[in-house]
Amino acid sequence: MKSRVKIAIRGAVQGVGFRPFIFRLASEMDIKGFIRNDSTGVFIEGEENKQILDLFIERIRKEKPAMAFIAGFEYSFLDPLGYTNFRINESRRTDEISAFILPDIALCPDCLREMNDPNDRRYLYPFINCTNCGPRFSIIEALPYDRKSTTMKVFKMCDKCRKEYENPKDRRYHAQPIACPDCGPHVELWNSKGNKISKHNDAIRQAAELIIHGEIIAFKGIGGFQLIANAYDDSAVEKLRQRKLRVDKPFAIMAPDINSVKEICYVNTQEDMLLQSSESPIVLLKRKYSDGKVPSELVAPGNPELGVMLPYSPLHYLLMQYLYIPIIATSANISEEPMCIDEYEALERLSVIADYFLVHNRQIKRHVDDSVVRIVNGRVMVIRRARGYAPLPVEFGENGTTHKNDKKHILAVGGQLKNSIALKTGSNIFISQHVGDLSTQEANKAFERIINDFKLLYKSEPELIAADLHPDYYSTRYAKSFNGKCKTVQHHIAHIASCKAENHVKGDALGIAWDGTGYGIDGTVWGGEFFRCSDDSCIHAGSFLQFPLPGGEQAIKEPRRSALGMLYKMFGEFIFSNKFHLISGNFNSQEIKILKRMMEENFNCPLTSSVGRIFDGVASILNLKQKANYEGQAAMMLEFAANQNIKESYNFKLNGSKFLIVDWQAIVDGILNDLGNNISVSIISSKFHNTLVEIILSSAKYFGEEKIILSGGCFQNAFLLERTIKHLEENNFHVYWHQRVPTNDGGIALGQIAALKWEIGSTKDF
Repeated sequence: MKSRVKIAIRGAVQGVGFRPFIFRLASEMDIKGFIRNDSTGVFIEGEENKQILDLFIERIRKEKPAMAFIAGFEYSFLDPLGYTNFRINESRRTDEISAFILPDIALCPDCLREMNDPNDRRYLYPFINCTNCGPRFSIIEALPYDRKSTTMKVFKMCDKCRKEYENPKDRRYHAQPIACPDCGPHVELWNSKGNKISKHNDAIRQAAELIIHGEIIAFKGIGGFQLIANAYDDSAVEKLRQRKLRVDKPFAIMAPDINSVKEICYVNTQEDMLLQSSESPIVLLKRKYSDGKVPSELVAPGNPELGVMLPYSPLHYLLMQYLYIPIIATSANISEEPMCIDEYEALERLSVIADYFLVHNRQIKRHVDDSVVRIVNGRVMVIRRARGYAPLPVEFGENGTTHKNDKKHILAVGGQLKNSIALKTGSNIFISQHVGDLSTQEANKAFERIINDFKLLYKSEPELIAADLHPDYYSTRYAKSFNGKCKTVQHHIAHIASCKAENHVKGDALGIAWDGTGYGIDGTVWGGEFFRCSDDSCIHAGSFLQFPLPGGEQAIKEPRRSALGMLYKMFGEFIFSNKFHLISGNFNSQEIKILKRMMEENFNCPLTSSVGRIFDGVASILNLKQKANYEGQAAMMLEFAANQNIKESYNFKLNGSKFLIVDWQAIVDGILNDLGNNISVSIISSKFHNTLVEIILSSAKYFGEEKIILSGGCFQNAFLLERTIKHLEENNFHVYWHQRVPTNDGGIALGQIAALKWEIGSTKDF
């Protein structure tokens, strides 16, 4: 079956023979499509089967012209259009040339070689860069992108740097962050009181020694501070957890090189390319449990995966050359707050966490976290979009279609969790870096800073602001403060619109949005929704059977409350008797007394259809997790318990005529029966996941749409997503899921803009 790949490449890819190279490669591989230059880079579309297109992507990276440098490489798979040949199209000029800002780019091989050359004037210099690598988005203050419009303007170029900067034949021609030891930034090591201990290379060497001996270092990187600790040292990892108030949420690891990654994790070809790409994200990998030396189990307790990245800045490389062991490299903040970007702010906020501070005097204009990705069904799936990807745009309305709500400038403010914002100017939607959870004053300030930042950078004053329907989200309250400009979009409709827009899905489709929480049009808590959507409308057409959620949002942190609500829906007050050990074993007598009264009086027990909460409830029933220490923990533990080899599933019911209701009660009955028969948790988890896949397949058949759109946080679950795709495709459905934009709430802002053109309705009478 043919597919279409759409590739956007940015960097030194014009005037270096890139288009003839692609033409020859496509012709050799019998790929049909085109390549085109425009003001921002090179764009390629090619059609063939998925395996050939995967090889095409791999060969572009490996065989590119010698003078070419790829600074940004984004691609997604779309429906074929029926190209009959491969051609080089005329270059396209746009009015939006100034609106494109490159992300921060990992250190290039040329600069790495120079940095390690004792005869080079930038030997061991931690701020080496060129036109092909280095900071961009994190240092730019305004467009156009010139030295005077970056935080590097305070450093006056020496004569040698100036000569390189002004020479069109030099690799550093107009490299705005250009610097050297004589004229650029430098590094210092401070203690927790801000007193300087050492500087330059001595500071890096001493920091490495401190890390080896179990100390925690606050490290000023490209887009903000990271907290660094020895990943092999149990006591250092435990100390970091206690100080950072992070009980057991996984930490990311930075490994010295690709070979050291392969010693601790399984790495396939696509994962290898991602790790060594110019984006250099954190890649989720299956960990190895071997007799060799492995990172502390405390790095990711109970998790069969590790989030791993390679050094991407020269300062990281230099530190790792002294250490040559995997280290924890996590965002430097108190839990749920944005990362620090200023050394004096870091001293104030991080002195209770870090023992020492490795800092420098190059100012960071805006915080940019590390991106997180994984490979799902042979495709890259971005889970957190930040360094290396943001703020590159998603093209919207590629066929030139317009709508009555299609304002030229639209701001979308996203949701409450995993927040990012988006700004539409012309045919592009620029999605911000990851902001995070808007639950603290620091996060709210960062959210507003990024909005003002985008408006300034893109010289935009939005005519319309799109926000979530939930009235209590900070982002929604912010949007509504602009009288007359705000338009709200239901959370799950935004999820479906986001995936539909990213994949350029045309015509009718069934949208399936499953996640933890979303304020529904009827005032209940949605999270297991089905939508019939077209180019002009989105109709709510189905939902999971609702159940009460005792304590409302408190249930997000306590999976046992979701289990209580599900079991109360099934068995009523009987669950509070001593004979029902699933409840009496998870709550004390006082809690049971309060919860029983809440349920009886229907006080603070909102109804929910959330599949995320059903995941939590099942995890609680299986005693995998009663209280979660981070969002999605119980669902992750349920996923990790599943066995790929189990094919069985539970019974379920689909009820309704015009509006579909998925009745999950038979699933829980089956689980309780298996528990009573001492069936293993692994088998039960597998059967539960398989049942969800069967529900999707049966729903697809029920609605009769050939195109199926999957979105929402539940589809971060690789077991669920991959098995769903496989079963749907085997039954001749065409499946779309997220690639470049997160399936979680990090993709909501894109969907809020895309959904504005829809007429919204329902087949259920509210």
